Amino acid sequence: MSVATQTPDQVKPPLAERLRLRLDFLPTVAAVVIFVGMIIYGEAAYGRVVQMNTISNLFINNSHLIILAVGLTFVILTGGIDLSVGAVIAFTSVSGVMLINAGWNAWLVVAVMIATGGLFGLFSGVLIQYFNVQPFIATLSMMFLARGLASMLSTVPERLPEDSSILVLATQIKLIDGPKVNDLVITPGVIIAILVVAVGWFILHRTRTGRTVYAIGGSEPSAALMGLPVHATKMWVYVISGLLAGLAAVVYTTRLGIAQNITGVGWELDAIAATVIGGTLLTGGVGFVLGSVVGALVLGLMNVLITRDGGVPPEATTIITGGILLIFVLLQRAVLAKQRD
Repeated sequence: MSVATQTPDQVKPPLAERLRLRLDFLPTVAAVVIFVGMIIYGEAAYGRVVQMNTISNLFINNSHLIILAVGLTFVILTGGIDLSVGAVIAFTSVSGVMLINAGWNAWLVVAVMIATGGLFGLFSGVLIQYFNVQPFIATLSMMFLARGLASMLSTVPERLPEDSSILVLATQIKLIDGPKVNDLVITPGVIIAILVVAVGWFILHRTRTGRTVYAIGGSEPSAALMGLPVHATKMWVYVISGLLAGLAAVVYTTRLGIAQNITGVGWELDAIAATVIGGTLLTGGVGFVLGSVVGALVLGLMNVLITRDGGVPPEATTIITGGILLIFVLLQRAVLAKQRD
């Protein structure tokens, strides 16, 4: 049948399919709306929110969280979870700084830190894929292992040498010279986070691996029946999460110049929250890397507004984060229920 003789229903996707795609975008759109609303509220209530130095600090201070959120997006899209990333950051950062202080080449240590993170991810993937351990339990065990190893290495802050070459990753690069201190600046750490987002988006939306990730989250048995490399892909998503945890450790450690065994406590939950707020369904199969970036920025801006307010105790941050997360989980359930209708 030629295109000219096709009916509109034959040319266009079915209405149900188009509606499903729109519903998939709904949580991400909601995250963008909340982010914009927070900016408007902050500017009206406190002022000096919509300015270049605030935007700069938002990205600089949350570059490590953006990197973590990208890794968690891969994992959660398959219907899994990774609770180890915060502890992996602690271990890789402490061990990395100690190696540099012992005289190792700084850039070699960076590679070792990233590879070490990937190794933790590989262990998690093996436990999940070949020993049928639930992702929650497997990554929880890796969390305790990494945190314990970090504490065995050191219980005091370990400082990078002031002349360490990797501190260049925290060097501020001025893009726009604004009035007074209102400059638009970035750091190599921010550039790394942007590159991670770009590569993550490309893999998920332009490669067979990405299509397999979505297929596994949609229905793992169906993905296997279609001949997709389910086992290898599930292994790789945890390796990717571990590698990005190691990379986040590099970015964060160079920004602060110190490493501690208590670094990263609760960061896995922040990364999961950012991913869910950005529209990735906890059941898997639906989500977007760019949405996870928005989710990370929502959490970062929330901290900025709480600091600007001054009357809200810092402890309330976790309460507000939990409230926002609950709203998005309920929104996800509503979307899933609508899709089943």
